[in-house]
Amino acid sequence: MRDLSGGGAAAFRVIKTLVQPLPPNDPADAKKLDDFLCFAIYSTNLAVNRLNKRVLDRLGLTYLQYIVLVALYERDDQTVGDLGGKLFLDSSTLTPLLKRLETMGHLTRRRDPEDERQVRVRLTPQGRSVRKKAFAFRSELVKAMGLSAADFQHLRKELVNLRTNLSDVERTNP
Repeated sequence: MRDLSGGGAAAFRVIKTLVQPLPPNDPADAKKLDDFLCFAIYSTNLAVNRLNKRVLDRLGLTYLQYIVLVALYERDDQTVGDLGGKLFLDSSTLTPLLKRLETMGHLTRRRDPEDERQVRVRLTPQGRSVRKKAFAFRSELVKAMGLSAADFQHLRKELVNLRTNLSDVERTNP
């Protein structure tokens, strides 16, 4: 038997990949786990989050805390409801995140003086400084994905379209 160490092992992996059966043309005919789009999205999400975790651990943040800060960098001084809508998070998930970020000194929460029912969220100077630290790692994360800039943008656009389609179905068929 031939030794597959070194270059031979790489060639073997390429050949093995080439001879694997293609997923069915009709997604409804999927039988194997690897043929399910939902599993591809789920497992990719896990892989991306593992990659992000290395950076976020250095910043002392979870991924959800990070996206809250990014949404506030984009538009500061917004209501908890608006922020939850932007992030697809309900208040039972968002409120503890905001409390923790406030305890960490990254943001403030205050009742809206014009509507006491609303809580407004604002970044602190410390919260703004986290952005610079986090963004310094973005190119490293994008590079690890192994996508060209065009492929990155195309994939992001397709995922946003998929999310929009699914959200539309959920709204029309609750």
